[in-house]
Amino acid sequence: MVFDKEESVSLVPLQSKGKPRVCAGCNRRIMDRFVLEALDRYWHEDCLKCACCDCRLGDVGSTLYTRANLILCHKDYLRLFGMTGNCAACSKVIPAFEMVMRARENVYHLDCFACQLCSQRFCVGDKFFLKNNMILCQLDYEGGHQNGNSADQAL
Repeated sequence: MVFDKEESVSLVPLQSKGKPRVCAGCNRRIMDRFVLEALDRYWHEDCLKCACCDCRLGDVGSTLYTRANLILCHKDYLRLFGMTGNCAACSKVIPAFEMVMRARENVYHLDCFACQLCSQRFCVGDKFFLKNNMILCQLDYEGGHQNGNSADQAL
């Protein structure tokens, strides 16, 4: 079983009294005035980094993600492990980081968002029609127009 965890990152002042703090990243003593606290450990600001893109996690936000022993920024977590869905036109998987088009509850790859009869691609401002879960251009919709489940929308 795989466990995902979203953790907060906090910038805290280093207390000079008491036990010296050791960085969880480099195992060296922390002498900085402020340290990052995350995953119940302390870190130098330069040592708490995303395992993929190497960005400093204290700079990019107040959260980090862990999975499979990796510490990740939000973007890379979604890229690697994000939720996926299927395109309503081609039924292929849509990765979580990919741009999509939506019509009601249907989700489409950008390339698949076209009239399902004539394959005409839609541009911004074009009208499209959703009939029986099929995307249609105005010409094809009017050519086979019947009463039923229809909704016209503009991009």
